[in-house]
Amino acid sequence: MLGICRGRRKFLAASLTVLFVPAITWIYLFAGSFEDGKPVSLSPLESQPHSPRYTASSQRERESLEVRMREVEEENRVLRKQLSLAQSRSPAHHHGNHSKTYSMEEGTGDSESLRAGIVAGNSSECGQQPAVEKCETIHVAIVCAGYNASRDVVTLVKSVLFHRRNPLHFHLIADAIAKQILATLFQTWMVPAVRIDFYDADELKSEVSWIPNKHYSGIYGLMKLVLTKTLPSNLERVIVLDTDITFATDIAELWAVFHKFKGQQVLGLVENQSDWYLGNLWKNHRPWPALGRGYNTGVILLLLDKLRKMKWEQMWRLTAERELMSMLSTSLADQDIFNAVIKQNPFLVYQLPCFWNVQLSDHTRSEQCYRDVSDLKVIHWNSPKKLRVKNKHVEFFRNLYLTFLEYDGNLLRRELFGCPSEADINSENLQKQLSELDEDDLCYEFRRERFTVHRTHLYFLHYEYEPASDNTDVTLVAQLSMDR
Repeated sequence: MLGICRGRRKFLAASLTVLFVPAITWIYLFAGSFEDGKPVSLSPLESQPHSPRYTASSQRERESLEVRMREVEEENRVLRKQLSLAQSRSPAHHHGNHSKTYSMEEGTGDSESLRAGIVAGNSSECGQQPAVEKCETIHVAIVCAGYNASRDVVTLVKSVLFHRRNPLHFHLIADAIAKQILATLFQTWMVPAVRIDFYDADELKSEVSWIPNKHYSGIYGLMKLVLTKTLPSNLERVIVLDTDITFATDIAELWAVFHKFKGQQVLGLVENQSDWYLGNLWKNHRPWPALGRGYNTGVILLLLDKLRKMKWEQMWRLTAERELMSMLSTSLADQDIFNAVIKQNPFLVYQLPCFWNVQLSDHTRSEQCYRDVSDLKVIHWNSPKKLRVKNKHVEFFRNLYLTFLEYDGNLLRRELFGCPSEADINSENLQKQLSELDEDDLCYEFRRERFTVHRTHLYFLHYEYEPASDNTDVTLVAQLSMDR
């Protein structure tokens, strides 16, 4: 405390000196620049020998003043340097140095940041919150297969795009059906600063097909285990999301949590919010091994580069083979294997605050996680019942989900200020055509409609097509809402 007080006194003294010395100097110069009530010019022209005001004494005074001014300027330069050094060492400077061009990790206010730090097990006020640079690209991986999963992915992506302030790169592990649907969707969506890459899920089946799985997600529910092998080798970190997720905040806040990882922590996970892994839900319930309540894998932060160095592929395979000898199959797909690995290697996990994965499963204890709306960041519909799940606040959660389900994707085509993105020829042509229309034209809305590219979602419901032999097929294209 004594050192801090001394530092603050030095800082205050330096500040006052920098302000006080120039003020005294200018008062002195201003007072001395008058002779008999008239201003004395110091310009070179008036200081020549033929000037009527020129005298030997005034010349000496002017030279003396110039010397004194140079001395004062030098003293000010030294003081400014000392002041800047004092500022860089001042604790107050560190607490207040939050640039407006950054997205802070824990939300919208000091109290919320502090509360989040306490939940995460770190209530220190000295640690500065890590930040995400304004135009840093955030990488998101999603496993998606089939018609139903594609429908869910669209709602998830809209909730992410609605809140985001950073460029996004989606890595979609998709089967042929999902790829056809989502490729068309994103092509017609034309959202700036968003990149999409597809990875063939069918090629990955052989990596996990040897694992018996009873979960409703089927074989695709195991593919998050092979992301270190699937995603590009130069990709260092990624946020992995289930398709039944809804975001209620900027995903950059979650991306910033990577900066909190220490030592050998390579997985960011939220604790499971049910008693499943405690094994007391019903008689003879025997879950896979887990650390306490275990962790839910609906939201995962993966440090891919470190996982590869740790030989993650061999680690999870050996664990799965060992446990399957007694468990025979997985009940919760990849989540069982992740938890079995963590049980043996607890140091791998950084535990995320629970609001990053509010789980609405059966037997959930999620109500103990949130107290008000500001605590909600990610909603996870991790029950086979989805929107029909029983929960005290399910109406609120359902309305949040339906908001993004019905949200007009055209409104998400906004540019990110200050973040240049690759030019989209189709988008540029569209904007050019729209700008040439006369908004005062009574038929403006109709003319605009000719150039509007509508968001197209192929095969919204399960669809099987066999061409008619006589080529007389008729296709009905309709606009529908979810309740029809």
